Amino acid sequence: MDRHARLIDAYERRIDYLRISVTDRCNLRCVYCMPPEGIDLIESADILRYEELLRIARIAVAHGVTKIRVTGGEPLVRKGIVDFLRSLSLIDGLDDLSLTTNGVLLKDYARRLKDAGLKRVNVSLDSLKRDRFQKMTRGDNLRQVLDGLEEAEKAGLTPVKINMVVIKGFNDDEVIDFAMMSRTKPYHVRFIEYMPFNTQEGWQREKCLTARQLKEMIDAVEPLIPVADTKGAAGPAKRFRFKDAPGEVGFISPVSEHFCGSCNRLRLTSDGKLRTCLFSDKEIDIRKALRDGSDDSAIEHLLFRAVAEKPEGHQINENVFKKCSRTMSLIGG
Repeated sequence: MDRHARLIDAYERRIDYLRISVTDRCNLRCVYCMPPEGIDLIESADILRYEELLRIARIAVAHGVTKIRVTGGEPLVRKGIVDFLRSLSLIDGLDDLSLTTNGVLLKDYARRLKDAGLKRVNVSLDSLKRDRFQKMTRGDNLRQVLDGLEEAEKAGLTPVKINMVVIKGFNDDEVIDFAMMSRTKPYHVRFIEYMPFNTQEGWQREKCLTARQLKEMIDAVEPLIPVADTKGAAGPAKRFRFKDAPGEVGFISPVSEHFCGSCNRLRLTSDGKLRTCLFSDKEIDIRKALRDGSDDSAIEHLLFRAVAEKPEGHQINENVFKKCSRTMSLIGG
């Protein structure tokens, strides 16, 4: 295989973004992610070792991946995560290294993450009310998360992005409060449509507020001004800000207005499966090749095979759509 070949799928999409899940463990039990008793955890021996993850990352970067996001579960609960991020940051050709976290441990880790070469963080946060946060996450950690946001900003892990999954009838009355955080802080607050994953409650379409509805709610209070994405940094988010505000408001609409046509990513689960679509159960096992003595060309072949099999789009709004059988904690977001 040409060592300079780029990962381009059948629909001419350049695949330059890899999301790496380092663990299925988490220190919260969010209602839309897992049941209260947790999930059947993957055996430790089946979780990819850091050196295996680094090997995949180096090969992917050699073939055009320029952005890596580390996810979980909760990535900060895995021992050695800072050193792993430092090693990732040193890969020649990797331009952007970020991490998604629930924020519980972020205050203690922010400065070390920055020093290790991490560029920025996305913090998943769905309520600013302590009792509701407890109900939603089954944990009393709101203060730690808010402190973590502050510490991440101070450490320079910017822009600090806050991801809020909006569920109608549960936390949609906080949409304005979240949006207004961007008025006083340089946070990028992003509203994400409630998506169909296997959870205890099950996914109910009527609980999904569309990005358009969410924007209308905010505009009714104070108009949002579009932000031009001059550097291609927004990803799937449609970006706005209030006049003279230091932060931004964004909307991610995987259900109502999918962005499959510009999807540029692969996902690697913590147990070594390549996924080409968040909403598909189709996976390619890369762990076996890593552990049976295969050379780098075999790993390259699997990466290129995954990209070749990447679907044109998901089918959420079609009758044939089937909910993803893995929970978000297992996929890695």
